[in-house]
Amino acid sequence: MTTSIALSNSIAAASPVGIQLIHLFAALLLLLSFAMLAQRRVVNLVNLFAAQGATLVACAVVVGWSTHQPDLYESAALTLLLKVLVLPYVLHKLIGKLHAEWDTETLVNIPTMQIIGILLVIFAFVLAQPISQFAGAATRSTLGIAIAVVFIAFLMMIVRRKAIAQVVGFLAMENGLLFAATSATYGMPMVVELGIGLDVLVGVFILGIFFFQIREQFDSLDLHHMETLKED
Repeated sequence: MTTSIALSNSIAAASPVGIQLIHLFAALLLLLSFAMLAQRRVVNLVNLFAAQGATLVACAVVVGWSTHQPDLYESAALTLLLKVLVLPYVLHKLIGKLHAEWDTETLVNIPTMQIIGILLVIFAFVLAQPISQFAGAATRSTLGIAIAVVFIAFLMMIVRRKAIAQVVGFLAMENGLLFAATSATYGMPMVVELGIGLDVLVGVFILGIFFFQIREQFDSLDLHHMETLKED
């Protein structure tokens, strides 16, 4: 009950212009998710991931301005550093060293994935429906989009066969969770966000080592080659 009252007070504190801008960034984040789902080149996937990060930065700044929470400016700076600069740079370096500037392969065709993505968006809004009794329609819409971004990123991880594309899907999933924390609840403790950001960064470095091990063993980053390791 206390959480729902605090959430309602945060929403009431936001300015109408701020709420409209948050909805705009939410729509842009969802469009970028669909663009990532339809993208075949790994390099472009990383660029779209950086665009998602820039959208999260803008959203955090708007939320901090409209609710008068200066801590969110620090959150925006951290997101800018990790998701717009560091992680895309690391991924581009990995792609260059692995010579992985190829088109990704998917288990299903692009139109089918888009239709599945639309169904996931509808399901996400239905899932967010109970939140409306505590926080109203504004939070329901942003939370619904955040859940949809997570679902679409998870779908991208499932249908992609290349390791790097699946890692980008994992990072995009974390973007959806961060957007939910920023827009729906209007911020999380800075210590928690810093811990999550560092965990993601360390995870990418570990996965980079994993990529090199796969490439050295199979001369490919296609994960279906790992099926040969299964016991008969």
